[in-house]
Amino acid sequence: MEKLLHSVYLDEEKCLGCTTCLRNCPTGAIRVRGGKAIISESKCIDCGECIRICPHHAKLAKTDPLETKKNFKYKVALVPPTIIGQFKPKYTINQILSAVKALGFDEVVEVAYGAEIVGQALKYEYHARKYPRPLISSACPAVVKLIQVRFPELTDNICRLKSPMALTARLVRKRLREEGEYKNSDIGIFFITPCAAKTTMVNNPTASEYDKYDQIDGAIAIKDVYSDLADLIGNCPVQAGIHNTTADSCAWALSGGESDYLKNKNVLYVDGIQNVINVLEKIECGKLETIKFFEGLACIGGCVGGCLTVENNYVAKMYLKYRVKRMKQNSIVHMSDEYVKSIYNSGMMHIKERILPRSPEPLDQDINKAIEKMKQIEILEEKLPSLDCGSCGAPGCRALAEDIVAGKAKEIDCVFILKERIRDLSILTNDLLQVEHPTEKPLSKKE
Repeated sequence: MEKLLHSVYLDEEKCLGCTTCLRNCPTGAIRVRGGKAIISESKCIDCGECIRICPHHAKLAKTDPLETKKNFKYKVALVPPTIIGQFKPKYTINQILSAVKALGFDEVVEVAYGAEIVGQALKYEYHARKYPRPLISSACPAVVKLIQVRFPELTDNICRLKSPMALTARLVRKRLREEGEYKNSDIGIFFITPCAAKTTMVNNPTASEYDKYDQIDGAIAIKDVYSDLADLIGNCPVQAGIHNTTADSCAWALSGGESDYLKNKNVLYVDGIQNVINVLEKIECGKLETIKFFEGLACIGGCVGGCLTVENNYVAKMYLKYRVKRMKQNSIVHMSDEYVKSIYNSGMMHIKERILPRSPEPLDQDINKAIEKMKQIEILEEKLPSLDCGSCGAPGCRALAEDIVAGKAKEIDCVFILKERIRDLSILTNDLLQVEHPTEKPLSKKE
């Protein structure tokens, strides 16, 4: 797949311009113009909220087809813990992972492996003095983008550990290259993704997230392979020992799974993009000084609620929690501190560059013209009704004022201003008719 700035896109044939997405987009990235939704690339964070709530299924995520793997000699599937929550507990994890392998992969690696390393390394990063408090999780790419777009002052708070997906891919590719059986171009690593944000991360990696070891060759949606997995899960050979990760690392797909690695610390974890926004607003205002670590996940329930999953997020959460509980009873041994420290100290699990704010589109390249346009926006906003009804095709009155000044909308797009203009025009028309055709005085009975 070509590199994508965003994986979320619009199917214009299905879009009816109903404004449901517009009113629910957390960053105001959507407009409705000409009866169709338009997604702003500079504001979209790929949270998938529009995919989730669109009643006409007009919002989609561009992912890779399963057939893409045929381009490689050695094919690896990176499987997130979310997949485990898609199936009833009567199926073992070994059965689920074996079914994924039976899709045509040579190897299956659980992303929980990388999650365990990142989770244990988090305590080292927590004590690092390079971050202002609270330290903010970087695990959810949609929340990272949200901070870059809406809370730029908090970008230095974001933890610069790689995501479990990126670290797992790095470790797998490094191992395969060092084994020497395959050239780098022969190895195809594919992430089975639960969400649109991770799809964008795979297909449009930043410079700091991408080198010869980090490369992931595609993102395949869980929903696109679910039916095939359901057919295979009870009928394919089961590979013993294919599952070898810890209970804590599998819980990473649930809200609070990452925070559980910071025992006895002041942590706060929140799921659901609007809830995350509410907390970030308080952090930005300095109202949560006691919180030392914040884990925000865009989807309700965590990654199990991703927009590219199949099972109901609450049901998936129940299934996964049940499995995690059973795994803890089996007492799977954690990775050694020495191994985690060796990876942490090597620097291979760190994002090397600062995470910077994403600048909005400038009002004008000329600073003086930009200031003048800002004044025009303020004047226009005062004229608008401040109802933020969305009828104009913008998410709110401020957004409409900005669009008008940018030449992307007109004042009469506001139904209330349009109503006033029509009323004024009606009065003017009536007055003109009175001048041109004055009412004749009715005749008296005598006349």
